[in-house]
Amino acid sequence: MSTIEVTVPFDNETVGAFKAGQRLLLSGIIYTARDAAHRRIQQQLLSNEFNAFPLHGSVIYYCGPTPTPPGKVIGSAGPTTSYRMDPFVPLLLENGVKGFIGKGKRSEEVKEYLKKFRGVYLIATGGAGALLSTRINSCRIVAYPELGPEAIYELTVQDFPVIVGIDVFGNDVYEIGPFARV
Repeated sequence: MSTIEVTVPFDNETVGAFKAGQRLLLSGIIYTARDAAHRRIQQQLLSNEFNAFPLHGSVIYYCGPTPTPPGKVIGSAGPTTSYRMDPFVPLLLENGVKGFIGKGKRSEEVKEYLKKFRGVYLIATGGAGALLSTRINSCRIVAYPELGPEAIYELTVQDFPVIVGIDVFGNDVYEIGPFARV
């Protein structure tokens, strides 16, 4: 199975070509957000006050980086468990987000919304945060600095490795198997 290099942000044509189980190398800008940031994003979207980053075509990485060691761009930047963010996915997709990166299974509701809004769920390898951080070229906080590691960070990534967990058709790698042919 080949690995495909892709640039973020995504558009409908790009995500429509992804297949569950496919390996991707992402380059471009992604944004981190965990539980606390998702609650704030939701509140601000519902009151038309969100402006931390452009949502259209964006990819949100469920990550709270560790403190940055001297001489590094970022600390360890591994994925967190995704299902905790499931309640926020519909509103984010409705507002133009195209992808989410995390680890673990997603709900049937999330799968249906990914199909409806042509979004994808991407899986990053859990426990590989130090390695993944080497694929991050720059990092800056763009919202909620008071949340510390749960602030929203803008990350510029190069060849950031992920696997398509759920594609725009609702195919789920956790159901079809990690070595499915694509």
